[in-house]
Amino acid sequence: MERIYIKDLKDHAGEEVVIKGFVDTLRDQNKIVFIILRDITGKIQNVVLKDCEDFDLAKDLTEESVIEIKGLVKEEKQAPGGFEIETKKIVLLSSAAPELPIPVNTRKGGEETNITSRLDYRFIDLRKPEKANIFKAWTAFERGMRNYFEKNNFIQVYTPSFMNTSSETGAEVFEVSYFERKAYLAQSPQFYKQMAIASGLEKVFISGPVFRAEESFTTRHMTEFTGWDFEIGFINDHHDLMKSEEEMIKTGFEKIKEDLPELDIEIPQIPFPKITIKEAKEKLEAAGVKGEKEHDLSPEEERRICEIIKTETGNDFVFITDYDISIRPFYHMRHENNPQLTKSADLLYKGIEITTLAQREHRPEILEKQAVEKKMDLNLLSKYLEFFKYGCPPHGGGGIGPSRLFMKMFGYDNVREVTFLPRDVNRLEP
Repeated sequence: MERIYIKDLKDHAGEEVVIKGFVDTLRDQNKIVFIILRDITGKIQNVVLKDCEDFDLAKDLTEESVIEIKGLVKEEKQAPGGFEIETKKIVLLSSAAPELPIPVNTRKGGEETNITSRLDYRFIDLRKPEKANIFKAWTAFERGMRNYFEKNNFIQVYTPSFMNTSSETGAEVFEVSYFERKAYLAQSPQFYKQMAIASGLEKVFISGPVFRAEESFTTRHMTEFTGWDFEIGFINDHHDLMKSEEEMIKTGFEKIKEDLPELDIEIPQIPFPKITIKEAKEKLEAAGVKGEKEHDLSPEEERRICEIIKTETGNDFVFITDYDISIRPFYHMRHENNPQLTKSADLLYKGIEITTLAQREHRPEILEKQAVEKKMDLNLLSKYLEFFKYGCPPHGGGGIGPSRLFMKMFGYDNVREVTFLPRDVNRLEP
């Protein structure tokens, strides 16, 4: 008999079915054993009566054991979900040790295990349905993004993680032994995205690992994370990029709403609010919030400006635009009428930056000049600079940090909560 998922049992009332999953909870009431079984789609109550041939097996089961149950689906208003299964047969597929290192079920009034212990036993922690929902939502969001990319003629490219020179500024990179020489793990696919535009691909997107060797112990930083990147050719300026990103993000939210309506995700309204960094600083000062840096926002300022914009517009997203050249990379294009400012933006969501985007400088003579101003070694940049010497469209793009987005979407305070297997300064396991 073919296995039925728990979410589909309502379509099989009055039928015998086979279900499989983890023993979520057990209640032994002497002549009746109640087994709550959990699979990836939900939970169902199974009633094991004393005359069942596997009654003794049911009494000896441990929570989180993996079993197969054959039984009759019955409507029962008192049961969770309105259905239960009268058990006919139990097959033990895998027995769980009686004492779990961390609980899957946090009993009423109990406290959640600390995050360090939960990450040590991540394979058990992820059995909780609310944790599975994170990755279901992540999958749906990325499916929506891909729908946007397909509709708008983007091409997916796969960029290498090994580089012969450190990417971007050269700081905070992992150096690795690469046969007879050194290599570096890529901080970003930035240069390769631009090469794709110089190749004539016009619109590209990337999903892949990003590595940052920064000794940071904050709740928003990891040494390896997944990045979503896009790059678009023949743009007018960074406003084209912001328009594209807000549309792709909206399609991601819409796909979650379609695939997982039970999560009650709010679809953001577009266009997102847009204010310059100067305007953001003025709003913050008016609210009595003082920042540490003139041209950038601290985590507290990010949180407060999002609260202000939420109150003013009702939107959880806001673009902060036109950052000073002092805090932007050499390859960001500058405003013609004010070369001290870049054609760049950060996208904030519920108090945290999730994207940096910018129009890139594609004119080689200006790019070299800006690299020299930033004290970059032109010899190390020679291969990169070649991208622009043989014709390259005006272009720009951005990198999205999905772990930060999902952290805020699900109301967590730490990106590790929404990362399958986090890597940070202290963690290389499991």
